[in-house]
Amino acid sequence: MKSITRAGLAVGIALLLAACSSGGGGAAGGRSTGAGGALPVPAPTPTPTPTPTPTAPPYGPVLGQNIDPVNAALGQVAGAKTLSDLDGVLGGIATSARTAGRGLGLADEPAAVTTVRAELVTALTSLATDAAKVRSDIKSKGVCAVGSAQAEFGASASLAAVSAALAKMAAAGYPTTFAVPQTPKQQSRALDNGTLVREGRLRGEGVFKVDNGGKGDAVVSLALNGKSVHSVYVAKGQKASIEGVEDGTYEVYFAGGVDWDSDAKAFTQSCRFTKFQDTLAFETGRTATSWSITLQPTVGGNAKTDDVDANSFPQP
Repeated sequence: MKSITRAGLAVGIALLLAACSSGGGGAAGGRSTGAGGALPVPAPTPTPTPTPTPTAPPYGPVLGQNIDPVNAALGQVAGAKTLSDLDGVLGGIATSARTAGRGLGLADEPAAVTTVRAELVTALTSLATDAAKVRSDIKSKGVCAVGSAQAEFGASASLAAVSAALAKMAAAGYPTTFAVPQTPKQQSRALDNGTLVREGRLRGEGVFKVDNGGKGDAVVSLALNGKSVHSVYVAKGQKASIEGVEDGTYEVYFAGGVDWDSDAKAFTQSCRFTKFQDTLAFETGRTATSWSITLQPTVGGNAKTDDVDANSFPQP
């Protein structure tokens, strides 16, 4: 009986050892790894790195960088003292407005201001066009004085349009510094027909008659040696005369236009300066000399005229 018991114990020990040996050299669940090798450990799956979303630059600085040069150029309008000065200022306005329009057209803007940004770009483009138009009018004598040129530019609808668009930008949280320049109002001043703008010594017997059939008012001058002696204001469609002209051979000049500035003795708009090629001789004899001229092209007329540069035109 004792020998059977020992044998049973030996078997049990062998089974236990076998079990321990199997656990050390085999795979779990009875999987075979080959000749004593271990199963490969799979590499961990890399976690993808998220691509950062680009952050749009703040719109306020973009808006300011484009509008500030326009505002600075507009600030020089009121200080212009001559037409040449104002012409240069208007050139700067046109350039800065075009540049601002292109810049804002290319820059990204917040969705909330997409519509007003388009309005602003359109207004800036129009502002550049309006500034160029006034420059053209200065060159063609459509405006002949600083005040009238400033007034024309100040009345531009584009100035109000830019200001309105920027007000909407400010309401959306993007304020800028912008000021519409203070400019004079356009005027249309005139003298009474027949007013003597310059009255020289009228002790002669000559008579000088003028019929103004032109498109605007005119000041007609009798001049000696390039200097006005007598000048008379002749309204559009009216006639006027100078009586008592002394003997002499006179040159005849006339200035035409709109809005007579009595201080400057000049028209401020639609200016033209002309000289008759022929001189008029006034002589006292048995009868007084009388000359008549008409300020418009006339069939059968025999008086030829030349345009005269404003800088060499005798002041009425």
